[in-house]
Amino acid sequence: MQRIVVKLGTGVLTDARMRPDQVQFAQLVAQLAALRAAGREVVLVTSGAVGAGMGALGYEARPGSLAERQACAAVGQSRLMAMYEALFRHYNLTVGQVLLTHEDLADHTRHLNARNTLLTLLKRGVIPIINENDVVSVTELKFGDNDKLSALVASLLPADLLVILTTAEGLIQDYGKPGAHRLSVVERIDESIVAMAGGTTSLTATGGMATKITAARIVMRSGIPLVIASGRRFDGLERILGGADEGTVFLANTAGLSSRKRWIAFYHHVRGTLTLDAGASRAVKEQGRSLLAVGVTQCEGEFAAGDVVRLMAPDGSEIARGLTRLSAAAVREHKTQRGEVVHRDDLVVL
Repeated sequence: MQRIVVKLGTGVLTDARMRPDQVQFAQLVAQLAALRAAGREVVLVTSGAVGAGMGALGYEARPGSLAERQACAAVGQSRLMAMYEALFRHYNLTVGQVLLTHEDLADHTRHLNARNTLLTLLKRGVIPIINENDVVSVTELKFGDNDKLSALVASLLPADLLVILTTAEGLIQDYGKPGAHRLSVVERIDESIVAMAGGTTSLTATGGMATKITAARIVMRSGIPLVIASGRRFDGLERILGGADEGTVFLANTAGLSSRKRWIAFYHHVRGTLTLDAGASRAVKEQGRSLLAVGVTQCEGEFAAGDVVRLMAPDGSEIARGLTRLSAAAVREHKTQRGEVVHRDDLVVL
């Protein structure tokens, strides 16, 4: 695996006072530098800007208002990059800051430009350090969170592996019970896996295991494996790349997706929901057919032609996403006809 995306969570980068943990920064950078020394390409997705700003501005808990969080991010991001630059310089490595918003990856032209920029940085031996552009984000500072951002970055490139380093040892079955144990491998995400994931009680983190499961869904469907492991081990990345039983490995879907299909499936806010009858559901999911208006039993939301919509089976489970060729009004007006709502070339089965 030559191209590795590593995501560092706030919990592994800050101490009990919610300030940057210098020892943790140093040991994690040393591990990333070792990957580069081994000839691998490394992309770092980092949290910690808001946390670093909280400490600098004297906040004891994550601010409640958007403006306060953005102020923390503005102060914290510069401090974060200064630390990374100094630490990587010790290994004669150059870093480049890349701040992204959701719109950068949803718009197709900007999506391709972001990919080309990252690939050029890697070609030049630079380590891209990626965070959301929290200071100017207008939709609650997040893609959802940096777990999802790391999955989108891995799918964008695409990467050979995504590693999320966190405060947990991996995905824990029966957490808090006498028989609790870490799962070594997850082959598919079902209801039992989702039930193991919870949120977070951290004052600085935003996600918890639930957001990591969301990230896993994205990269697994994109054909990229994911490892969730502790960021406290000084040899964690070496063990992961060496094939040791470290953390939880989420296996990739061998089919994978083309870059355009990945863009359709994962990089848009869904604008509407179409519920299909049993026949249309089978045609879309099992036969790779286009969705016809006659197969739609319910249309929710107001969307325009070209927006991304969610396709649901009769039981309410999401089976696909696609770029619609009709507006919501047109779907409702023509639902008894056989016109195409989503062409198979614009449809991704999940």
